[in-house]
Amino acid sequence: MAINLKAITVCIGYQQITSLSSAQSLTVPLLDRTGLNQRPTFALITPETQGVRWRDDGTAPTSTVGMPLAAGVTLQYDGDLNKIQFIEQTGSAKLNISYYA
Repeated sequence: MAINLKAITVCIGYQQITSLSSAQSLTVPLLDRTGLNQRPTFALITPETQGVRWRDDGTAPTSTVGMPLAAGVTLQYDGDLNKIQFIEQTGSAKLNISYYA
């Protein structure tokens, strides 16, 4: 499935989360890569090696409760980046996140 982005104007940063045995929030950057104050408005989130579950309603996901996201599938998320949390469905999941404004 191709990702359809309206426009990517600025890449704010990248993050990889490798410890997902408990629910983890994103570390949302406050500055762009040049040091200017700019918050991302959306993120591309892709699990690597194992699937994860996510929730953005203020409750932490568990390995069996939450929205499933399979390994290799990208979530284009434009909600509140400070509220979304992830957890692995099975051990050794990694999560790759790119932030954009």
